[in-house]
Amino acid sequence: MHIEPGIVEGAKMALSYATATAALGVTAKAALYMLKRDGLAALALRSLLATALVFCFFEVLPHHPVGVSEVHLILGTTLLLLFGLAPAAIGLAGGLLVQGLFFAPFDLPQYGINVTTLLVPLFAAAALAKKIIPADTAYVDIGYKQALQLSLAYQGGIVAWVAFWAIYGQGVGAANLGEVARFGAAYLSVVLVEPLIDLSLLAAAKAGRGLRGSPLVHYRLHHPA
Repeated sequence: MHIEPGIVEGAKMALSYATATAALGVTAKAALYMLKRDGLAALALRSLLATALVFCFFEVLPHHPVGVSEVHLILGTTLLLLFGLAPAAIGLAGGLLVQGLFFAPFDLPQYGINVTTLLVPLFAAAALAKKIIPADTAYVDIGYKQALQLSLAYQGGIVAWVAFWAIYGQGVGAANLGEVARFGAAYLSVVLVEPLIDLSLLAAAKAGRGLRGSPLVHYRLHHPA
């Protein structure tokens, strides 16, 4: 989902600054809500864990340039279910920043683009989770269909944003649209794999009774709303 350098340039970059500011504002609002509900320790611990995991997802897990961007196994819905919205959003933004600062400085000019691409679909997935997961169901008890719906919302959102930035920056020429299509097709593999990873980790969390009530994980992971 890292948009390739040069896709969006010049004055057009201003839009990415605006969208990133809005996305980080929503993140701050979610963080304040969690701070009041769960306390600073829980917010800090989960955010640090999520940031470390995101950094590993970007740097350690396989990732390949395809078309206008790169295909990553980001596991945004995994972070959302395990840690909650605010830590997941902070982790995505923080992990992306750490990667750019220390390993991929050429991506820093596109930080606003990439953080928007990561966070806005996460907000959509969080809203969808409220609709499709009944209030009396803990996250460890969701099924494949629900995990797949969340993955489609998140990964589909990433593909949509990458397509938007590519078309916004380079227009609707046949070559550009072909590169966008290649990227979208490659991301289908992530959509199919992510729900299986989600369910495997949720099953492990269900078996790990020591996590129940721990500040390291979202309360909703083991409890109804």
